[in-house]
Amino acid sequence: MDTAASHLSADTCYAAIKARDGRFDGSFFTAVRTTGIFCRPICPAPAPKRENVSFHKSAAAAFEAGYRPCLRCRPELAPHAHALLSGARLTAQVTEEIKRRLDQAPAVAELANYAGVSERHLRRLFEEHLGTTPQAVINTERLLFAKHLISATALPFTQIATAAGYGSIRRFNDAFKAAYGSPPTALRRSMGPRTGTGAGNLEATQFHLHLVVKPPFDWAHLLRWHGPRVIPGVESVDATRYCRTLRAGAAGAWLEVAPVKDGLDFTLHAPLSQGLAGYLARLRQMFDLSANIVQIHAQLAEDPLLERVLKNQPIARMPGAWDPFELTVRAVLGQQVSVKGASTLMRRVVERHGSPSGVAHLPLCFPSPEVLAKADLDGLGITGARVRTLQALGRAVASQADFFDGLKSVDEAEARLTSLPGIGPWTANYVAMRGLGLPDAWPTKDVGLLRAARAHGFEGDFKALDAAAEGWRPWRAYAAFALWMSET
Repeated sequence: MDTAASHLSADTCYAAIKARDGRFDGSFFTAVRTTGIFCRPICPAPAPKRENVSFHKSAAAAFEAGYRPCLRCRPELAPHAHALLSGARLTAQVTEEIKRRLDQAPAVAELANYAGVSERHLRRLFEEHLGTTPQAVINTERLLFAKHLISATALPFTQIATAAGYGSIRRFNDAFKAAYGSPPTALRRSMGPRTGTGAGNLEATQFHLHLVVKPPFDWAHLLRWHGPRVIPGVESVDATRYCRTLRAGAAGAWLEVAPVKDGLDFTLHAPLSQGLAGYLARLRQMFDLSANIVQIHAQLAEDPLLERVLKNQPIARMPGAWDPFELTVRAVLGQQVSVKGASTLMRRVVERHGSPSGVAHLPLCFPSPEVLAKADLDGLGITGARVRTLQALGRAVASQADFFDGLKSVDEAEARLTSLPGIGPWTANYVAMRGLGLPDAWPTKDVGLLRAARAHGFEGDFKALDAAAEGWRPWRAYAAFALWMSET
């Protein structure tokens, strides 16, 4: 192997591509020396000879080795399995940040600052866990994202170049020719007619994209959590889709997500501008699309208590939230009240202080931090202490645009959030779980968790449950959701 997918043996990789085993999709990429192309393990092309292939940890590593992406299996659609390699969580978080900010073309120095490490250390982490450099990952993610937009939409190339972070159409064309050996126009012609956003219409109001998810993906299980917790007037959930409005600078901006056989269909109802990559990153976090959920559940099931909890549950992902600010508002309002009670309070806040959305079936946008900082919340049934907490939260987020960005650990999230009046460790960890997607968050002294644990034979108190949870690291948040969901 030229660049080894070191978490898997070469024999395992080759057996996986011969079997087209979908369980390995995203875990490595196969480069074929005789064609100069790299593929996913599930590529429908005949398996190459063993002596002609090398295996790479990431698409970026294969690119750096001089290979081009396959047009049949489309590596840009591969699930992102790197987030689950042992010791690679920081690398995974930085990679997700790259995807979120593709249109901004982030510099390596910015990413190192986001991660709280030196540039040298960040490069070392990327070499260890992805087999390449941060800059190579930036270049690759931009190119693969652009390739996906070319293949899956009819967007004009100028918009694709902007959405993928290329400073000009010329740079976009040059990068594409270098990677694929032909201009983007040739690729689009070869792909046939596209559906969705209308080509040539810079004010197109509907954009479609398909997001592939590594199975299992239990949409119904996620809806059991999201359904009762939607923000009335801002979000809606039914058996077939999730919808929400957006503060996108234009009236009538909203999105919808619906399940399909191998993932999710994403539709954006808004003029497309910069920010598409950020929307997709939020969706990945909200529906936990990057998780290797089978591996997580297998590790948790090694514990006798969780084995009993998980026995009769589907293999479930962690239900996140679209926006950590919105989620924090809900967490504050939900302190010591029921799920239904918290939704009622959220509805009252949004009805009084939300802005009109211009969307008939979802008439409101969630109030901004600036609005909430000065909001009159009297008469809504919210205690004075919580009003002061919400206003302090609004002021903090309004004055610090990156208030939630860069919180890479539960300790960091807890320290920042509990610095605000009225926010304690439980609320901070709940936000870390759902708002920030931190898999090791644990809401200590949660009555529901203890009740669920006792229903499955646990005999201890809060302190004993916290001690037991130490053995569930680094997936304590998944254990918490499994316990909560076992009661529904």
